[in-house]
Amino acid sequence: MNDEDIAQRLERTNELLRRMLAEVAKTPSTHAIFVDAGYVYASAGLLVAGTEDRRSFDLDAEGLIDAFIDTARTIFADSRLLRVYWYDGARRRIHTAEQQAIAELPDVKVRLGNLNANNQQKGVDSLIRSDLESLARHRAISDAALVGGDEDLVSAVEAAQGYGARVHLWGVESAEGRNQAEALLWEVDSSRVFDLDFCRPYVTRRPVTTYENEGEPPPSREDVRSVGAQIAAAWIAERGADTMAGLLPGRPYLPGPVDQDLLVEAERQLSRSLRGHAVLRRALRDGFWQHLQSRF
Repeated sequence: MNDEDIAQRLERTNELLRRMLAEVAKTPSTHAIFVDAGYVYASAGLLVAGTEDRRSFDLDAEGLIDAFIDTARTIFADSRLLRVYWYDGARRRIHTAEQQAIAELPDVKVRLGNLNANNQQKGVDSLIRSDLESLARHRAISDAALVGGDEDLVSAVEAAQGYGARVHLWGVESAEGRNQAEALLWEVDSSRVFDLDFCRPYVTRRPVTTYENEGEPPPSREDVRSVGAQIAAAWIAERGADTMAGLLPGRPYLPGPVDQDLLVEAERQLSRSLRGHAVLRRALRDGFWQHLQSRF
């Protein structure tokens, strides 16, 4: 091959590169927002309402999502939004009314992991990794804003970065200590923390339930035991037989979140607080366990 042939090949190669760069320049950048809802509820609830318990406060998810979108619009000024991914847990992956309302918002995709008997999310991190990696691999996004803090998300960040996407970690100010894993902070391309003033408009503490009949005699142990059995029967239908049967090996102890759910539901049905009534609370658990044992 002579010098002229080499020069012609170099010229053709350069021309192809110029065309490719011109095409890339015309393609708008795209970003997406990935929200670990469990992290948001826990961290924002603790910061604003002083509790991680979702039953104790209301979260204006629509308003918060709009705020995230506005923040991304400012940071990624020359980029368009693909969509917001909202990851949460649900029993048997069936949307709650709240999750359904979020799913109906424009530009929002709700992705559900499972929620076990201890109210712990399962499978959410793998969903985030799958979406992040897939979108980055197909060049559907150039930037990803990840709202979360779990160290298990490190692999999701690495996967997306491996395909050329930049990952930006967003977090909620910690009420105490740190609520994002150091390994995750080390891995991302940038980080941002939303403070109390940012979060306060979207979290509202629910009023403490009061009961008008507190001056009346407390219910009998048999009445409370019956309510415990009724709740167990309802939960088998709502939460699934496998989930409820999975509690039996731990008898006579209920996982903390399940025990709290049982107490709150019993108080609602009785219109009476059981706090400070240790005997009645034992009767409630007895009725609950007796029904489960009779079914399984």
